[in-house]
Amino acid sequence: MDECQVNSFLAAPREIAKGNTMMHIRPVASTDAHSVAHLVDGLLTELHNGELEFADRVSIAEAVLNQTNRSFGYMALEGESPMGILLMTEGVAIYAGGAFGQITELYVRPEYRSGGVAAALIREATKFGKERGWKRLDVGAPDQPRWARTLAFYLSAGFVEVGPRLRLDL
Repeated sequence: MDECQVNSFLAAPREIAKGNTMMHIRPVASTDAHSVAHLVDGLLTELHNGELEFADRVSIAEAVLNQTNRSFGYMALEGESPMGILLMTEGVAIYAGGAFGQITELYVRPEYRSGGVAAALIREATKFGKERGWKRLDVGAPDQPRWARTLAFYLSAGFVEVGPRLRLDL
């Protein structure tokens, strides 16, 4: 994707008309823990074919959202109803040229997909990252080829593939 296409992707408003209602995006707060936990639960259920280990996601969400110096996010809402969530954290690395953002969760409820919700959340994250002086915004795409549509979305948003991500549980 060339710079002009990426800039047009990023140059949309914070509020988007969808039918008779308006979607708006706002930063998440610790008081959003229940909504955030519910949305992330939806994400994990999809990624793991409905086979989830029990976790107190509300408590985890509260703990994450309370780390306001390194945990950030945006929620898309239709009225007061959450449509989607983007959570990110700040890292620092020499290879990244200093501070950078890492998208940790991005989820849009199925009935709102392909309606610009995820793109709007990415725009807000990009704007936020630029304001913080981040050099880049990273994201780990789920397994391929099963999640090819997700990868295609990220590529259309200007992300570039840099290889697989690995994990070591501690």
